[in-house]
Amino acid sequence: MTAFRLLMLGAMYENGGNTTHRLLDGHPQMFVYPYESQLGTRLVNDALSSTFPVKYRWPVFALDATPRDDYVAMIDEEGKVRSRTPDVSKFRHVPFQMNDNERCARYVSLVEQSGRSRAANVAAFFTATFDAWKDFKRSGREVVHVGYSPILVVDADTILREMPEAHFLHVVRNPWSAYADTKKRAVPLSLAHYLLGWTLNQYYALLFRQQFPDRLHIIRLEDVLADPRKTLGAICDALGLERAESLATPSWNGAPLPQVYPWGTIRAPTVAANLATAQELSAVEQDEVRGRAWPYLEPFGYTDFLK
Repeated sequence: MTAFRLLMLGAMYENGGNTTHRLLDGHPQMFVYPYESQLGTRLVNDALSSTFPVKYRWPVFALDATPRDDYVAMIDEEGKVRSRTPDVSKFRHVPFQMNDNERCARYVSLVEQSGRSRAANVAAFFTATFDAWKDFKRSGREVVHVGYSPILVVDADTILREMPEAHFLHVVRNPWSAYADTKKRAVPLSLAHYLLGWTLNQYYALLFRQQFPDRLHIIRLEDVLADPRKTLGAICDALGLERAESLATPSWNGAPLPQVYPWGTIRAPTVAANLATAQELSAVEQDEVRGRAWPYLEPFGYTDFLK
């Protein structure tokens, strides 16, 4: 199980993680998880637990748990809600034939063969999903599983140590557009709270890229929007995969999406819309975002973004 090939995506909220995830969806060599793969458990408890929801973190399992206990512990809110109570899922408009009890049974069978460990549990979770997903459109050439969970870069070092064949892809977006989009949520974070999360994500991304330069990859959403096939093609090169034509089009289970929403808050993934979103902020808000994000503006090429 430790040789399991995983590409895990992470991004601060409204930074284009879902958009990137959907652009990878149709790749013929990838098993792309259908929703956010929220693997965290309620046993996650560390210095970052008060800043980020535990459902987005790398899971922690009880020492005395059974494989079934482990499966139940993984929150996986979007996947389990769509499977178990589809009428209340925000993804109820798309076909999805997966029985969560069948997935659980398959997961237990896999872990009974491999033995329990965090790496084995995660590998079994992804494998069981695609074994149980009956209407998944297969190419027959899939070799890499792909998951996405917001803010997960804070745990990227643990992931890459425990899963030696894994890669991590962190997506960053300019903080003005990102904060302007998060303001549209029903209960948005304050500017200070949001920028704390944004800066922490970039700190950990840069730190862990130094530690794992061949397996921790950072891309800007702005570059994805300008040329998705070129930007994501470079990631495929690092994984030994082809630069598929599908990288140019966001999709779900291989079907093109007219807009990324509700897989993310970015409805129009274009360069022009991204800049227009940043310009929705007042001059005061723009200055405060710059003041709080300044250490990371130059490293990511955002110093003159609004000019």
